[in-house]
Amino acid sequence: MTRLDIGSLEALCAIADHGGITRAADHLALSQSAISHKIKRLEDGLGYAILDRRAGVSKFTREGQQLLAYGRRILAIHEEALISLARKPLKGRLRLGMTEDMANNGLPKILGHFKKLYPDVAVTTTTAQSLHIARQLEDREIDIGVFDIFEHLTHPTDITLRQTPLHWVKAPDFEFDWSKPIPFLAFDPDCFYQKWAMETGLAHDAGFETILTCASSNAIVAAVSSGLGVALIGDHCLTPDIDVITDSFPRPPSVATVIRTSRQAHSDAASALQACIRDAFTPATRPAERRIA
Repeated sequence: MTRLDIGSLEALCAIADHGGITRAADHLALSQSAISHKIKRLEDGLGYAILDRRAGVSKFTREGQQLLAYGRRILAIHEEALISLARKPLKGRLRLGMTEDMANNGLPKILGHFKKLYPDVAVTTTTAQSLHIARQLEDREIDIGVFDIFEHLTHPTDITLRQTPLHWVKAPDFEFDWSKPIPFLAFDPDCFYQKWAMETGLAHDAGFETILTCASSNAIVAAVSSGLGVALIGDHCLTPDIDVITDSFPRPPSVATVIRTSRQAHSDAASALQACIRDAFTPATRPAERRIA
């Protein structure tokens, strides 16, 4: 039985997390041939195929899925051991703000991992809309925020976790009546998507009317698919039962998910929490197949 080296397992997990060998190579700053070599070395050592390449897209075999599960556990323990043995003891209290989307995208699990590494650092977490988190940072009400912002408005000191294209969407059977305001579904009265839409407007005279506000992305997607109106959502929220609108609407800016620290929060504990979130955060690998209206 071959030994499972860390580099090959990292390549394996990167393929799963980023949707293929090409994206895995970009993520790990390696060539595609280097990634392929690491996978081939695993396959030769274990005696079975890990990837099924017949369809032209790298998909895991049944044995590959089993190895992936073990690989994730091995890498997690490996990282925890390295951090635990190298770190210095940290103490303190941190106030963290995050969006509902981040709360559903693995951040609580990352915070649990941080707690194991630094048990003497107390982290108090609240969820809020992105603009509210940004104001809390300015007012020093929280120490660290994980939230969304238009990409062109990020700060030089922000840590970017992902960039997300933004799309106008509607239900497949939703019909526009340009003689009336277009019903708009917003995440919150403080939603910066809504503010941009209202300020930008439409080429038509109809304009928008906000008919629903909700902090939950799942609820917004459900409302769109039910035909209540149009909305702005990110790539990672697309589902097969909604259409992307490509005509008659202004092109929205891209959105970045960032970690931002308030001016007074420059402690070792704050740096450690930022690093833990940055290193462990894995964005959704691929959006759902898009339906173009």
